[in-house]
Amino acid sequence: MSVKHPIIAVTGSSGAGTTTVKKAFEDMFRRLKLKTSVVEGDCFHRYNRIEMKEAIAKAEVEGRVMSHFGPDANLFHKLEELFVRYSQTGTGQRRFYLHNEDEATPYHQDAGTFTEWEDLPTETDLLFYEGLHGGIVTKDVDVTQWVDLLIGVVPSINLEWIQKINRDIAERGHSPEAIVHTILRRMPDYINYIVPQFSRTHINFQRVPLVDTSNPFIARDIPTADESLVVIRFNKYRDQDYPYLLRMIHDSFMSRPNTLVIPGGKIGFALQVIFTPIIERMMENRRKALLL
Repeated sequence: MSVKHPIIAVTGSSGAGTTTVKKAFEDMFRRLKLKTSVVEGDCFHRYNRIEMKEAIAKAEVEGRVMSHFGPDANLFHKLEELFVRYSQTGTGQRRFYLHNEDEATPYHQDAGTFTEWEDLPTETDLLFYEGLHGGIVTKDVDVTQWVDLLIGVVPSINLEWIQKINRDIAERGHSPEAIVHTILRRMPDYINYIVPQFSRTHINFQRVPLVDTSNPFIARDIPTADESLVVIRFNKYRDQDYPYLLRMIHDSFMSRPNTLVIPGGKIGFALQVIFTPIIERMMENRRKALLL
């Protein structure tokens, strides 16, 4: 952790809603006039799209687990290296994973490839990471020790599967059978490397549907925000003004002393109300440290 060069990390699996949270933070950064370095977790994948397919096929033949959730498919040491360097010097390197043709065309590359590593912008106020592994800990790596604010974003497991199935069919043309195979293949890595991160986060956001999702493999629609609640658990930042939050977020309630439950459609507003003062304190402490 670093007062002078703070790091905020949002961690959650694919389809969990991390992109929504990222957008809310970008709005906050803009209003607070902060200069940030934004890093997407995809840039720390070990393989490009073609290489990953080959690695998965080889692992299945050998009876090994291979998925984007686990260490064999990621450069965890590079992620920790970035966090260490930024927290100490405010610098580091990133690259971009080009998901589709729209992203790849400006770089004159194919979709599913990486750009070259490049230096982060200089003299930024903080680093913002969004991806799968902002709270990853293994026997060789512990990135959490460098993160000043770690946020978990996770839907209930059936909702996560529904979102993945709908997205992969609509956007990627995958068959339902192939998607189920992918879910089963990566489950050991999900259990061992994704789930434990949510016990290390400072604040968790878990979306819970209010409609029947008991069989996600036949669900035709993704439950909307208005058909959901969001459970917010405060771990490190327990000293919240809960009466204020309850007044500000209509129809919210406390389910435990450190747990706030809000309507799903209010998550954007809740993010603003909760994190704006935290970031303001973070920046005030940074300004004081830089003057010393």
